Amino acid sequence: MSDRYIVPDGLKEIEQEIPLVVKLIARTARWVHPDTFRELPIWYPEIARGKPSYNANWTKRFTNKVRRTGQVEEKSEANILAGKALVSALGANKPGNWTVCHIWGYDDPSFVQTGSVVRDPRFYSCVGNMIWLPTPLKGFTDAAPAIKSMLRTCAFHIYGWACQHPDVAEQALDVRSGKIPPGYPDEWPTGEIRKLPPGTAPFSNRVALAIQKRKEQLRRSLADSSLIHFPRDQVREVLEYWKVKL
Repeated sequence: MSDRYIVPDGLKEIEQEIPLVVKLIARTARWVHPDTFRELPIWYPEIARGKPSYNANWTKRFTNKVRRTGQVEEKSEANILAGKALVSALGANKPGNWTVCHIWGYDDPSFVQTGSVVRDPRFYSCVGNMIWLPTPLKGFTDAAPAIKSMLRTCAFHIYGWACQHPDVAEQALDVRSGKIPPGYPDEWPTGEIRKLPPGTAPFSNRVALAIQKRKEQLRRSLADSSLIHFPRDQVREVLEYWKVKL
């Protein structure tokens, strides 16, 4: 007889607690207002997860010295500008212990694969593709497929948008069908019930000014030939994809 200590799959272990987690998410999540999304769905078309990270004038790539080895490595975008986009689109302050969660982003519960959606500049800083959550809840949005499905359904009914990345085409088709997943919160919108979820930020003057400022920054960057590494073609393509006029 084996004396191995048998432990079940982690998602199976918490399966019965998922409804409680969903209640916490529904109560605490912060969502961008749909009017904000319509005014500026994408905030940083020049960047995506894993893309090279440059200084403010796009002339020099940031580097980081590894303390253990002394080796200098080039830095890439982690999740910094996605967070900046979301906070600006919410018109919020920056309290501690809140984390940006991509709704269409990471789809590997084993955390082995890279997230292809957030590596696409069309979706990385899309404010309809993010929510703000208390940090301890972040892992559930990355690893629990049932919760992902609910968040994506809610975002679809708020913004009328589901991700067009080919790697999530099947999931997006399911969301667009109007199907409501089991356990979906009553506080969230559906095709029949039009309402904003709790925690939706207003489309305030602060947000409108942030949108105006970001558009002006993009206009200047596109026109400034001294920004030698600024990806102009990429920016124009992403803005065209979202039909954003500067």
